[in-house]
Amino acid sequence: MGLSALIFDGVRTPRGRGKAGGALSTVRPVELAATTLTQLCQRNRLQGDEIEDVILGCVTAIGDQGANVAKSAAMEAGLPETVAGVTVNRFCGSGLEAVNQAAARVAAGIEPLLIAGGVESMSHVPIGSDGGAWAADPRLAIKTHFVPQGISADLIATLQGFTREQVDQFALTSQQRAVRAQEERRFAKSMVSFRDLNGRILLEHDEHMRGDTTLEGLGQLKPSFAQMGEEGAFDYVALQKYPQLEMIEHVHTAGNSSGIVDGAAALLIGSEEAGKKLGLKPRAVIRACAVTAADPTIMLTGPVPVTRKVLAKAGLKASDIDLFEVNEAFAAVVMNYMRELQVSHDRVNVNGGAIALGHPLGASGAIILMTLLDELERTGKRRGLATLCIGGGMGIATIIERVG
Repeated sequence: MGLSALIFDGVRTPRGRGKAGGALSTVRPVELAATTLTQLCQRNRLQGDEIEDVILGCVTAIGDQGANVAKSAAMEAGLPETVAGVTVNRFCGSGLEAVNQAAARVAAGIEPLLIAGGVESMSHVPIGSDGGAWAADPRLAIKTHFVPQGISADLIATLQGFTREQVDQFALTSQQRAVRAQEERRFAKSMVSFRDLNGRILLEHDEHMRGDTTLEGLGQLKPSFAQMGEEGAFDYVALQKYPQLEMIEHVHTAGNSSGIVDGAAALLIGSEEAGKKLGLKPRAVIRACAVTAADPTIMLTGPVPVTRKVLAKAGLKASDIDLFEVNEAFAAVVMNYMRELQVSHDRVNVNGGAIALGHPLGASGAIILMTLLDELERTGKRRGLATLCIGGGMGIATIIERVG
């Protein structure tokens, strides 16, 4: 395998509802992340000094998540002082960006063994708390035709002609698949129960999903972004960029958009030589990684061009991929992806997605990559592709191939 980057293992916390009263809302973000580091080392019988660096994605890196939460988590986990830490932010793609950076450093021969993943406690640090020039600076916002992501999702739906019933049906399928996956313990290999300092279990399953969801119930929810689009003039801004439309159909609701949750994840990534030295059995090889960016107004179509880019890098076609994990930021994002790439839903998010399970921003990329690997192993399939839409029109993707 040469200098290929290998995935040896991965763990994640359950995803807790990201608000007061959520099962993980009393847990510090650094503690969330540290739990995954500790569990990962224990499962693989590592002392910790074998690790060169910890790379964690975190989108809103202020307050409890500020000041380099990766290094703080390494210290909280009791890893040796020699273990470094760095926090990265590529918005919603941060967790996968951390994995891809680790893979690049391993493949380049810079370091033999790293931990990569992400953390986001949305109950502690709400999305957008850190501000930022793009949304907050009128000059840049006007120049780039900035609109919030919910408006972008509705813009995609309008351009593609996705109806309210269609996006709701997609959301219902996500819930049904997630419930089935939980009942069949498809997440059990990677997900570890979260315990408090007294050893009491706070959460042992993803908390956001709603098994009693119905199409009728989803249909009764009000559009989440219609008022914002009208009163904030964001519909007008989007229509300036897309003048072929007369209006934007607001079809996304709380029921067909990703859930706000808390969670963390960590993967052990290294070289073949490091694995042999430490007695680690590789589970997958990372074949290709890519990032790209497109129109920042429509913003959420990035998974399409970045998938084409990463497939070209790997010398593969979409038909060569057995399973896809496409982050369900909004229903229209994945529906657009499947239509543009002509990929059937029976290969995409087969265990549900962020609509049912939640989207802990900085951790999501690492989580869906683990979900993908677990499912490849469960089904005996070979190749998988994980991708996420990202603010600013970016997209990120990673192709893995199961070993064994």
